[in-house]
Order: sequence, then structure tokens, then C-alpha cells
Amino acid sequence: MIGGATLWVLKGRPIAEYKGVAKFFVFLSRPEIQARWHQASGYLPITRAAYELTRKQGFYDRNPGTEISIKQITLKEPTANTKGLRLGSFVQVREVIEDEIEQAILGKVAPKAALDSAVRRGNEILRRFEKANP
Repeated sequence: MIGGATLWVLKGRPIAEYKGVAKFFVFLSRPEIQARWHQASGYLPITRAAYELTRKQGFYDRNPGTEISIKQITLKEPTANTKGLRLGSFVQVREVIEDEIEQAILGKVAPKAALDSAVRRGNEILRRFEKANP
């Protein structure tokens, strides 16, 4: 399983802090920032744009072997054991699924309606992630 650092945003903070966090996340997600982070740290780039920029900059040519982990993770057909590992906004999607399952267990929503809602809400989160991470 892939491991690594996680950035957390805690609830209950002033709006101004959330605006600052949003700007920081936008900054961190820029391809040039992600490429620099990837090249300096060895962490996998979080977007294809950061990977392509790193490749275009010649980093993999100058540092043979550094592209192997990316190819291992991304250039093979997913298996039952790897599907979902690179799911954008994983934590938010998981929270939606947990929320909908809880509503069904409590009898507040029919199971099929809860699952349909989880799919709809999860897809909305994924579409936002796609737009923010070309």
C-alpha cells in the first residue's frame, strides 16, 4: 500500500483561515510546485501534469530509475487489490459513503436510496477534484 504524509484541515476554524488553506492547497497543486516536490522528495506526483512537467524537464533522464515507481503504479491495468488507491479526494468520498450507510442503518433512508445518493455525491466530489487537478 502507498503511504505518505497527509494534510489535515480541522473544522471549527475562522472563515479567513479556510480561505488561506484553500489558497495554500491551490498553490501546492500547481504542476510546477508538485514537480519540484516530487523531484526533491521522491514522493509520487499527485497529478499527471506534474509528472509530464518533470519528464519534460529531463529529470528522469538525469536520474535513471526515478520514474520506475510511477510506471509501476500508473502504467498497469488496476487489479482488485489496487483499484481506488489513487482516488482523488478519497477521504471526502469515504465520508460520504459512511454517512449514507449510516443513514440506511438507522432506517432514515432506504438502502438503495442511500447507495444512489453515495454515488451521486461521490461523483460530484470526483468531478471537483478533476477540475482542480488537470
